[in-house]
Amino acid sequence: MIRLGVLGWPVAHSRSPAIQNAALAAAGLSDWRYQLLPVPPDLLTEVVAALPAAGFRGVNVTIPHKQAVLALATEPTRRARTIGAANTLSFGPGGRVAADNTDAPGLIASLPLPPQGRTALVLGAGGSARAAVWALLDAGAAEVRVWNRTPERARALCASLGATPVTQARPADILVNCTSVGLDGTSPFDRLPVTAENLVWFGCVVDLVYTPKGTELVRAARDRAVATVDGLELLVAQGALSFEVWTGLAPPVAVMRAAALGEVAAAADSYRGRR
Repeated sequence: MIRLGVLGWPVAHSRSPAIQNAALAAAGLSDWRYQLLPVPPDLLTEVVAALPAAGFRGVNVTIPHKQAVLALATEPTRRARTIGAANTLSFGPGGRVAADNTDAPGLIASLPLPPQGRTALVLGAGGSARAAVWALLDAGAAEVRVWNRTPERARALCASLGATPVTQARPADILVNCTSVGLDGTSPFDRLPVTAENLVWFGCVVDLVYTPKGTELVRAARDRAVATVDGLELLVAQGALSFEVWTGLAPPVAVMRAAALGEVAAAADSYRGRR
């Protein structure tokens, strides 16, 4: 049995197992399995070191471990090193741990408009935000602004990647929410520097968060005819790239997207049943 998984804390909400196991089945990899790996921060180093002996070929990494795992890699890609965060680990012989960041190219591939020459506002300053800022600048964005509830973190991120720290929102072509605000189903507008009404300032709203009902941020943008990219589409995009890294095969993206949508539909039905 060849094993894959997703490391996070918490991680029970992740749709990655359904997406990746559907892809493995479609590719005929019947002896591969993908699973949840809930790992608290104080056990991260120990768990990552033990995974290869337990039969793991690789893992995805999510909140809050994306920056910490980079220090555990023996072969980080230039992209992961520059971003300062990784979301994909691959294990090889002799203790080899390769690290890459598929969040960055996944974001660019999912955007409905090319970033070149455009402006962007990124909300957050964690690993996902670092990937978004790097990806947008690498794709030729004219300016990338970064807001965070702790301004010092935004300034530190911008100093390392060449973005512009801000303390309030202004109109931009692309808005990317890289915070976890909205993950618990509550309104994001009391914790982010945007309101539902001023979402029309943006040509596209991207939310890395995904929920069974869809986030309020994405719903509010759609209500105002603003183009959106939700977290599920981004999850499929970065997951497809990880699948290719681990297996060497072209990812069955349509199958992965269908699995993701099926999971969300089932979760939404369960949610309605509990009301």
